[in-house]
Amino acid sequence: METLSYSPRETASLLGITPRALAGALKKDVYSPEDVWELRGKLQLEPPALGTRKQLFLNFKGGTGKTSLSTSYAWRLAEKGYGVLLVDLDSQGHATKCLGYEGEDFQATLLDVLVKKKPVSQVIQKSLLPNLDFIPSNLSMSTVDLALMPMAGREFKLRNALKEVEAHYDFIIFDAPPSFGLLNLNALMATEDLIVPVLADFLSFHGLKLLFETVQSLEEDLGHVLDHVFIVVNSFNATFKLAKEALEALKQHYPEYLMPQVIRQCTRFAQASSEGMPIFRFDRESKGAADMQSLIDEVLSRLATTKQGQAPAAKSA
Repeated sequence: METLSYSPRETASLLGITPRALAGALKKDVYSPEDVWELRGKLQLEPPALGTRKQLFLNFKGGTGKTSLSTSYAWRLAEKGYGVLLVDLDSQGHATKCLGYEGEDFQATLLDVLVKKKPVSQVIQKSLLPNLDFIPSNLSMSTVDLALMPMAGREFKLRNALKEVEAHYDFIIFDAPPSFGLLNLNALMATEDLIVPVLADFLSFHGLKLLFETVQSLEEDLGHVLDHVFIVVNSFNATFKLAKEALEALKQHYPEYLMPQVIRQCTRFAQASSEGMPIFRFDRESKGAADMQSLIDEVLSRLATTKQGQAPAAKSA
């Protein structure tokens, strides 16, 4: 596994301070992720607390770039100083690969937690960032749905398993396969925020309709109401007339859910995924990284607004 390091300029940018202030706190030619983490604590540069947020990246339609977005999203949140757990739910292990690891190298996955009752803390792995952990996946996960079928309370297995560790993280990010089964039902029941990557084409509408019908049925049948749904247009090419028409249609049909930021089509983003890297590690100066940063800023802003809006109600109670 290749090591990770930051230049003084990158480190100062990550911490949101000047290079001079960085040199005054710790002067080095190269900074490790552990250096950045220690400096953040030393200089009291922790990000605003939002409580533990559980967020699911899901679309029943494949090919939307969901894993590229979820891993880059989780990586950047960790770089900003949040404690993050990335949970790979896909038996193909793409999220695990995007962090630079091979799923087959790990003996235990979420299957061992949900079916064999192994404590979730025993399957969590460390990434190159000290505050980004992950639960790996491999082909053994393909049997989860079948194994869960006869179990009592099968829809709540993931939510209950996470209670052991969720207080240790600011964000728990689920990367789900493009299908609907008991595992994704578990993820929906465990999550608070749903992030839906879509392409700017009219085929995406069918997948969105099915997803929203599923979410509505969860509210009616199981009483689970999501706090937020964020629809994110990925791989957008403004030179395509069809893409612009599809985006306008999304604005008309889902105005309250569609994020104002789009992730533009970006070769560097595709290369990052093939190299097993989040975009912020592969090329943080790319337009893909810039678009992801704008998206993250918007999501954090909305979460903070929601938290502030809930605070008075909690006090009066």
